[in-house]
Amino acid sequence: MDAQSQRSVIGAEEAQGGPHDATAKAPSTEVHEESVPRAPTARRMRIPARHNANLSRVVERMNDDLHLQQLWKCANVTAVNRLKMTDHGPVHIRIVVNIALRLLRLLGDAKVEFGIVRDYDMRPEDAEVVVVLAAAMHDLGMSIHRSNHEQYSLILAAPKVRELITDIYDEPERTIIASEILHAIISHRSDMRGLTAEAGCVKVADALDMAEGRSRIPFQAGKIDVHSLSAAAIDSVTIGKGEHRPIGITVAMNNSAGIFQLDELLKPKIVSSGIAEHIEVTATIAGETERRLLPVYHF
Repeated sequence: MDAQSQRSVIGAEEAQGGPHDATAKAPSTEVHEESVPRAPTARRMRIPARHNANLSRVVERMNDDLHLQQLWKCANVTAVNRLKMTDHGPVHIRIVVNIALRLLRLLGDAKVEFGIVRDYDMRPEDAEVVVVLAAAMHDLGMSIHRSNHEQYSLILAAPKVRELITDIYDEPERTIIASEILHAIISHRSDMRGLTAEAGCVKVADALDMAEGRSRIPFQAGKIDVHSLSAAAIDSVTIGKGEHRPIGITVAMNNSAGIFQLDELLKPKIVSSGIAEHIEVTATIAGETERRLLPVYHF
């Protein structure tokens, strides 16, 4: 079975920096304490490129882009330091990028059509570039403000996208790629429906960054409310091929407070993602029987 199709736990490895990668050549000044707001670099992003040469080049450019990495850290200052929210910085970005790519490939394995392939006759490999760059830049606007951050992300991402894909894509493909990325970024708004599978993958991936050690930040900081308590109840998120649908998501919880996090926050994101009919979600609570949180959707 393909490694990308196997069920695996998302979040813990990336949050801890992942296993040692002998091929990653990080700058000698790399700082591993990613809460430092003016560290010269973030940990290098590791993406399973699967011989997608354009994707490999884009990821390498992001790993060397100090401007982009500092924007991720500025976003985290707004979220964690100023608003006492969950992490929105480099760790969140790495997790969302990898989840989004995993979701896209599960859809591809099930022959679900990607927007850039259907509408522009481009390749599935180009859809992967769209998803990775959109996931990497979806929260750049948090560096400005939480309110309307999706729109601010568009302002910051538009020139950065074209910079990163220069000489990888020629016109008109460069403009197509950029447009699809911006669509995916703005579509991660909770009230906006994604119009492509690529946008849907980014939106759902953003909502799935909730595993233990990630969602507990506000709770540990002393913020006690239904959001922090329900977030702290999430132990792990596992993604793989579903029993009846291309994507199966299983959430393990340590108590029933996590139901709020899933029913009130994850479910609306999936419903407005545009790919809801391809996703099934189940949840388990320690000591209780399995409960299916979302029905099987037919649109």
